[in-house]
Amino acid sequence: MLAGAAAGVLAAARTVVPTESTQQALGYPSLFLLVLIGALVPVVPTGALVSSAAVVAFHQTAPFALALVFVTASLAAFCGDAALYWLGRRGMKSKNGSRWLEAIRARAPQERLEQAQEKLAGHGVAVLVLSRLVPAGRIPVMLACLLAKWPLRRFVRGNFPACLAWAVTYQLIGILGGSLFPEPWEGVLAAVLLTVLVSAAPGVWRRLQR
Repeated sequence: MLAGAAAGVLAAARTVVPTESTQQALGYPSLFLLVLIGALVPVVPTGALVSSAAVVAFHQTAPFALALVFVTASLAAFCGDAALYWLGRRGMKSKNGSRWLEAIRARAPQERLEQAQEKLAGHGVAVLVLSRLVPAGRIPVMLACLLAKWPLRRFVRGNFPACLAWAVTYQLIGILGGSLFPEPWEGVLAAVLLTVLVSAAPGVWRRLQR
């Protein structure tokens, strides 16, 4: 009787857990949308989302699951950055500005903006790649590009490899978390913790220096 009850529970669990095809059909569009929103509204932890998606893809049997996570994340980040920069340029040209431009300014402290402007003047497009990899570095550099009156085409050209490097970095964090633990949820938790530590480290270092 107990064996029959256990078999029933396992059968019910199999019906509740979505199949890989269902996870992929829902997961990739959701990842694209959330990363896109996170690029436009820099409060969504997009790095943690990519790492978590990489953990789930690592445990799947589909041969191109990790590649699809990479393509989805990098494309969403690229589209979001391009849209935000375009909105910022519209705000720069408008006499009354725009709420998007004000949002960019609000998240770029004067000290960090000056550092970004100095680095941008000295190293050009290469700074965009680094800005995507440094936590909270993207917005000050984007504002520096806006103030330097970079055309959208120039920003997009430099931001493309930046988004690729960003997606690879956080996907590797997810793969590391997924390889350390047998269960996907354990890997997701480890990847999120690693992402939080990576994001918090620069701020802690700056406070210690002060």
